[in-house]
Amino acid sequence: MPGWLPRAMILALTLLACFQLGSWAFHQLIGLLINILIAFFLALAVEPAVGRMADHGMRRGLATFIVFFVVLIASVGFVVMLGSILAGQIVDMVDSFPQYLDSVINWINETFHTELSRVAVQDSLLHSDWLQRYVQNSATGVLDVSTTVLGGLFRLLTIFLFSFYFAADGPRLRRALCSVLPPARQAEVLRAWEIAVDKTGGYLYSRGLMALISGVAHYVMLEILDVPYAPALAVWVGLVSQFIPTIGTYLAGALPMLIAFTVDPWYALWVLAFVVIYQQFENYMLQPKLTARTVDIHPAVAFGSVIAGTALLGAVGALIAIPAIATLQAFLGAYVKRYDVMDDPRVRGRRPRGGTAPLTRLRHALRRERA
Repeated sequence: MPGWLPRAMILALTLLACFQLGSWAFHQLIGLLINILIAFFLALAVEPAVGRMADHGMRRGLATFIVFFVVLIASVGFVVMLGSILAGQIVDMVDSFPQYLDSVINWINETFHTELSRVAVQDSLLHSDWLQRYVQNSATGVLDVSTTVLGGLFRLLTIFLFSFYFAADGPRLRRALCSVLPPARQAEVLRAWEIAVDKTGGYLYSRGLMALISGVAHYVMLEILDVPYAPALAVWVGLVSQFIPTIGTYLAGALPMLIAFTVDPWYALWVLAFVVIYQQFENYMLQPKLTARTVDIHPAVAFGSVIAGTALLGAVGALIAIPAIATLQAFLGAYVKRYDVMDDPRVRGRRPRGGTAPLTRLRHALRRERA
């Protein structure tokens, strides 16, 4: 046996063990890494406000605390307000459920010539096997729901703590990162950091502006239909449709439709039609103009980045995909050499004059051969 073989085998086994240990540690810490990534982008989002307050002489830690406190108060107030409205509407719907059921049963009896009654339908539902199984599963799943809620609260606390440290100690963090890099690399890192702050802030600015426009438009529509709680519902539609990617539009329109249904079922259809029409207006008219001025990213690239972010990190990836791609695009744009485009009709999507001449000559030659 060669003398190097035992050492090579030990080295290979050691590398394999280190790889397995690193893979296990990465999978165990993937949740924490995602939380840190979210916290970093959140810190970038509040960096302009914190920076302005710090430039006016306020301590950076105090400025960060004020910004996060305002965001927290606004979020809690919004959730409590919508929760009270939704709870009240659910109670009203439960109280009115017998009337809705009577109207549906009367329509079925008149249309299909049946003899259904509300008492018989309620008895069949209460004594059905699937309802009993559902109640049993719900009772056994209370502990799982409680665990999920506590885990979500702990995750939110973790994200806010890391984002607070990133925003409050931003200059110290940049100084520590630049201290291990040569001067040329330090300039690139600081430039990338500045671009990330600008793009993230621009993304939130554009989303906030679209949320404002969406809220005003839906408020006017709900007031015309005389739907209750129109201001709160308009705020709900504006925020949820803009800051929850992919499914935010459907979640935003579901609550106004539900409350409009309690007033008149036809109003729910009008709300649905307005939501669909406004969404098309926003996708093809409003969003491209605002995005081009704030984030400067093509709508197709934005859509593809959201899909890729969703595939990689789920809802979190969809939320941070657009500012991340915009930052990468702006940073790489400084290192890509560009040239003047030649004046050619094909660049503008037109065919050059005389471009069909070779094809025409070929056709004439084939005709002469056949003749």
